[in-house]
Parts: sequence; structure tokens; C-alpha cells
Amino acid sequence: MNLTPVLRAEALKVLTLRSLCGTLLSLSVVTTAFSALAGSSDASAPDFDPLFTALSGVMPGQIAAIAFGALVVSSEYQGSGIRLSLAAVPQRGRWFAAKLAVIAVPALVVGLATALAALLAARTGLGTAADGLSTGEQVRGVVGCGLYLMLMALFAAGLTTLFRSGVATLSTLIPFILVVSFVIGDAAGAAADFLPDQAGQIVLYQTHEGTLGPWTGLAVTALWAAAALLAGYWRLRRRDA
Repeated sequence: MNLTPVLRAEALKVLTLRSLCGTLLSLSVVTTAFSALAGSSDASAPDFDPLFTALSGVMPGQIAAIAFGALVVSSEYQGSGIRLSLAAVPQRGRWFAAKLAVIAVPALVVGLATALAALLAARTGLGTAADGLSTGEQVRGVVGCGLYLMLMALFAAGLTTLFRSGVATLSTLIPFILVVSFVIGDAAGAAADFLPDQAGQIVLYQTHEGTLGPWTGLAVTALWAAAALLAGYWRLRRRDA
């Protein structure tokens, strides 16, 4: 079977599940709203970073990106969905590639549009405090934010394939990002830059002191996502019907 009909079938699954479309909508609304609120923050703080402030809505928004990646995969494990899917597409690598494509493309497109909206909304509140941002820095922040959200969605998709459960993925990743990552970050110092979330978020800063830069940080997040996807594919090849 060619990849095109497999992609079409997987895209149809996403479009017909309201919960998946609603998750992407919440990603956009939450990220933009929190960035707009951050735009009214005190710009006189010593650690104030206008680019990170403008895009800080991605912190709560990334939960929706993680949920999207997890739900797209976990929907296959409800009932006998995975058996039907693999019966229709026996080439498991092709099916998995199509599944990842319908996660990556919408997450990237919505992430880019959301990052731009968040930046514009926050800049309205920041006013002159954001005048020091160059065009290149703002473009890098928007593009990097979109890529980061896509990678986190893929990371969640890989873990969900490995665990065969969206609940297990969400109960692992969300507490890690909201709590554990910050605790480890305070204790580990510069080593925390290599955590999957903190590495990717470096691209959101105008300036960042550390081992990694904006794009190398995203590369580290990409490696985490790739490792999760490879582990998930290994389980798909060996364990699923």
C-alpha cells in the first residue's frame, strides 16, 4: 500500500475526533492568553527577558501539545482499533510514519500560528520594553516555539506507543514538566539544560547563559523525541497485533 492513502486515512481520524481538534484549539487559546497576561509583567525585574516573556504562554500551552500527541496514538488502543489499523496496513513502519506525520504537521502549523499570535499579543502589553528585540530574534522565537511544540507532541506520541496508554504518558510527562524538571533544574544547574523541556525552551530566550544555544537546545529535545519514537516503534514491531 502506498503512503498517500495511509496518510489520508490517518488524517481523517484526527479530523473526525472532536477531542483532538479541541486539544489543538486549547493549545492556541491557552498559549496566547497566558502570553498576553505576561505582557503586563514588570519589565524592571533584573532577569527580565522580553522574548521569553512574550512567548511564556508556551509553558501551560505545551500540556495541550503533549495531550494531542498522546491522544492521537492512544485512540488506537481503545477497543481493538490497533488490530484493525494494522490489518488494513500490515507494513507497520509505514503506518507509524503516517501516524507521526498527522501529529507533526498540525502541531507545527498550529504552533507557529500560535507563537506569532502570542508574540503580537504580549508585545501590545510590553510596549517599549520589547523595543530591544530584533526581527531575527522574534523570527527565531516564533519558529523555535512551533518546532518545540511539535517535538513535545512527538515525544508524547513515542511514549504512548511504548506504554500503549495515553494515561500513562500524561501522568508521566505532565508532572515531570510542571514539577520534577524545575526541582532537578535547581539542583543540577547547567546539566538541567539537557532535559527535554528545558533544552527546547532555550530558543524562547533573547539571551541565555549555558552550554546549549537556541538551536542546539532544540536538537537535544529532538534527540529525546527520537529516542521515545524508536522505543515506541520497537514495541509496535514486537508486541502489537
